[in-house]
Amino acid sequence: MSDPKFSKEEKEILKAFEAGEFKYVLTPRRKKMLQAAAEETFKKDKRINIRISGRDLESLQRRALEEGIPYQTLVSSVLHKYVSGGLHDIMANKAFQRTQKTRR
Repeated sequence: MSDPKFSKEEKEILKAFEAGEFKYVLTPRRKKMLQAAAEETFKKDKRINIRISGRDLESLQRRALEEGIPYQTLVSSVLHKYVSGGLHDIMANKAFQRTQKTRR
């Protein structure tokens, strides 16, 4: 990875951080709020059943094994990332962009 190019302001912030000028402050109220958000995120209170191809299931199980997690956890994580905007369908985005170009 190449060296990032920082602006003057970013360099000043980095220098201050490395000098230990920033203090981490976690108030009890903020900690409680973060704990509640984490609990809500990881709460698994609903159950679904889906049908997928055997090939896809085997691929999921293989990837989960590589990650060292149960495959159900992997599926849940992927779904969560997708619905929260952290995972994007690249092929759908490319198809959308092609459609937009042809409409111009």
